[in-house]
Amino acid sequence: MAALNIRKDDCELDFLSLGALVHRLDPGVIPFRRAKSFDVHVSGGEYNVAANLAYCFGLKTGVTTAMVNNGIGELIQGQVREMGVKPFYKHFEHDGVRGPNMATVYSDRGQGVRAPVVFYNRANEAGAMLKRGDFPFADIMSGGCRWFHSGGIFAALSSTTADLVVEGMKAAGDAGAIRSFDLNYRAKLWDTIGGLAQGQKMIAEIVKNVDCLIGNEEDLQKGLGIAGPEVTDKSESKLDPESFFGMIDRAVDKFPNVKMVATTLREVHSTNRHSWAAVLWIDGKRYVSPTCELDVIDRIGGGDGFAAGLIYGLLNGREPEQALRLGWAHGALLTTFPGDVSMAKLPEVEAFAKGGTARVQR
Repeated sequence: MAALNIRKDDCELDFLSLGALVHRLDPGVIPFRRAKSFDVHVSGGEYNVAANLAYCFGLKTGVTTAMVNNGIGELIQGQVREMGVKPFYKHFEHDGVRGPNMATVYSDRGQGVRAPVVFYNRANEAGAMLKRGDFPFADIMSGGCRWFHSGGIFAALSSTTADLVVEGMKAAGDAGAIRSFDLNYRAKLWDTIGGLAQGQKMIAEIVKNVDCLIGNEEDLQKGLGIAGPEVTDKSESKLDPESFFGMIDRAVDKFPNVKMVATTLREVHSTNRHSWAAVLWIDGKRYVSPTCELDVIDRIGGGDGFAAGLIYGLLNGREPEQALRLGWAHGALLTTFPGDVSMAKLPEVEAFAKGGTARVQR
């Protein structure tokens, strides 16, 4: 099996993502039915990783995405600039009434025994209108790109977005970049464009062109059509790494180009109390993080925080076990901040990764 061949030369972009930007309305612990005010967070699974890598880890990152020319778009652009991410926008004009729109995510934080509630308005979303040919990937990556990333939620937005992901992955391969894909299988999205069979067909076309996968047991089963144990709750992978590792061989047999698979393991005791770990399979070897207990303020974005720390570690030349710990530590820290992107700095992540500031179960 070939190892990940990460570029070590000085590139214009360390990391480039492809996905849809959204704005998240957050009333804190108040349910939306009683909310009178809310914070606005800019988010998007693919963008979050780029933002985390830029702000916390100091890498040169970019995002290819749709942008609507209205006030909401301007708000989003401002937060992208604040995080230090270089944007490559496909602009859409809003008609003043119906769109196209930047999608809205409504998400309260829950509290204790009351779970967080998340719902969406993705009607007439500009991101879903993106298609092959909208971005000059070869030009964008002409100054060098070390890592390219996209995800399953974006791929499922419309009948054209998955094909755009394939285009981006092929261009990234031509540019010598490592290519990662967060499976993030969402049945409700795929149901709108053909259901499970069509989703697996489109994801397979993407995964043929990637080096690294991020996803839990159900993502592997549903997204890749891999046999595995029954999963009763999509949102939680219990703290049993063996059940996850047991599926890897079947996944790699089906997609022998995949050299890395990683996921977080989370057991939820209450909205604000989680057990947290992560696992990594890379170049045929298995790694498991410590487990820690999280006092959660806002769980949204923890998985993207994990991905960012892991990718940073690999780009930075760390050993796989240390890269996994950086991902585990950064994902854990991200749950202690409101919003979807990092407010941590690298020394904090490094200290936590060493186990000095958490109750680590070894």
